[in-house]
Amino acid sequence: MVGLAVCFAVMGAVSNAMGTAFQRKAASTVARGGGLRLLLALVRRPVWLAGIGGVTGAALFQALALVNGPMALVQPLFILELPFALLIAVPLMHRALPRAGWWAVAGVVGGLALLLVSAAPTGAKDQAAMVRWIPALALCLGAMATAVALARTGRSALFRAAVLAAAAAIGNALTAALLKSATGTLAASGLAAFLTAWQTYGFALTGIGALLLLENALQAGALAASQPALTIGDATVSLVLGVTLFDERIRVGWWLAPELIGAGLILWGVLRLTRVVPHLQQALTGGGRTAG
Repeated sequence: MVGLAVCFAVMGAVSNAMGTAFQRKAASTVARGGGLRLLLALVRRPVWLAGIGGVTGAALFQALALVNGPMALVQPLFILELPFALLIAVPLMHRALPRAGWWAVAGVVGGLALLLVSAAPTGAKDQAAMVRWIPALALCLGAMATAVALARTGRSALFRAAVLAAAAAIGNALTAALLKSATGTLAASGLAAFLTAWQTYGFALTGIGALLLLENALQAGALAASQPALTIGDATVSLVLGVTLFDERIRVGWWLAPELIGAGLILWGVLRLTRVVPHLQQALTGGGRTAG
């Protein structure tokens, strides 16, 4: 079961990397603006629709992964989206990845492996009582609303990109938690129960909200500001939700040392990738203009 979860999660990361590359290209060609106006402009672009296809495939793989394994294992594996996106986009742009970039990719992959092996997430529950859902929903939605409010204060483009990306990361993690519960209902009780479960409509709404926040984050500023918040935020909030909602467990005690080292390597690799590869933004957007 855990092996299947890992396999589906990695396939989801690849699909998401392809979809996100197309989305970034589309977002970079839209004039400054946000909210629903941005979404309406994007749906007219075939490249954005292709990106949605990749993201949809990633959601299906994610659902299969969450059915077969704990959220605290599945969601961190989506960190692989960034190196996959880079490895996919750079050859297509007829560019070469510098040696420092390869070291950064190795840091992300190695740090993730060290973190997950050390933490050894476990847990088989896919449902949580409403007494747990209510505070989780309130805190996540409240944090997302606060980030949006901060982004509207007219501060720097980098700040807006970072806070909107953090909000998108929280939305992605909450969507994953709702998706895990909904797909668990589908597997256990069938389609009728799935269609009547509030979590089904909850993950659809939060997923759309997270997508809209992501598009605005990508348009607001440089990838160096948005990508670390997206990558680290999703994994961190997913871990917290997995533990608090579904009673998932990770190893603590002396295992915390290698876990922190692994997390540090991931953060270093992500930050390094956004700095040592001068053409990273262009490669991931298809060479289009970056709004900001």
